Amino acid sequence: MVKQMYLDKAETLIEALPYIQRFNRKIVVVKYGGSAMVDEELKANVIKDVVLLKLVGFKPIIVHGGGKEISRWVEKVGMEPRFLNGLRVTDKATMEVAEMVLGKVNKELVTLVQSLGVKAVGVSGKDGGLLKVQKKMPGGEDLGYVGEITHVDPKILWDLLEKDFLPIICPIGLDEDFQTYNINADDAACAVAESMNAEKLAFLTDIEGVLRDPKDPDSLISELKVDEADALISDGFVGGGMIPKLRNCIEAIENGVNRVHILDGRIPHSLLLEIFTNKGVGTAILREDGEKYYHE
Repeated sequence: MVKQMYLDKAETLIEALPYIQRFNRKIVVVKYGGSAMVDEELKANVIKDVVLLKLVGFKPIIVHGGGKEISRWVEKVGMEPRFLNGLRVTDKATMEVAEMVLGKVNKELVTLVQSLGVKAVGVSGKDGGLLKVQKKMPGGEDLGYVGEITHVDPKILWDLLEKDFLPIICPIGLDEDFQTYNINADDAACAVAESMNAEKLAFLTDIEGVLRDPKDPDSLISELKVDEADALISDGFVGGGMIPKLRNCIEAIENGVNRVHILDGRIPHSLLLEIFTNKGVGTAILREDGEKYYHE
């Protein structure tokens, strides 16, 4: 008799088959940040997930953050991290540290991907004029060298994908005067996904997904259409950091991305579970005419 555990593995592979067929050769942008960047085991799992996506025929692109690591290095060199309404204030010295740290993180991820047999290339938004920015002034507040994306030129990404490389992007950009700016990684991932008409955009976060009741983890919403996501914001069901994240998701879908996923990066292999299983483990936001995959 074949053991049940082997049968279960076979069932999992069969469940994944229609998703592999459906998204073969499609672009998937993965925004990588939070605890999954700090914990070495989680980091290895995320990279294995992305490499598997590549090897089964997807075209993944990673956009990574590094906020916790930047704060650690800012303190290490004797400066104090400063935040204004939850946003990092980035003076010239902090900008230098941020670019150094993000470059270090970027090449670590390139090394991890290549250790698993896939060719990767790390780029910043400076390379090939990928990300053009202007100074970001939320509520008129000056945050220093924090950029708001004004234009994406994705040619370098198309070239890398055509040559079978996996692009890994760190969120640094240039303004019209070629001044360097730090960019919020969520914003960068959205802009890249929109410019590439990505099939999917996945946010790896430190939250389970979108909850109908923020105090009840069992109230996770598996799939949401754009109007439902809008209603959650306007009706006050979501708050805090989830509001800008949901707005980013809505904007990405309105600008051509087919489906956006908010995933808990603290769950091992959450990316694979979300993409290759019927129910998934996070929240998927889809267009008004989008087909729901999961039915209660």
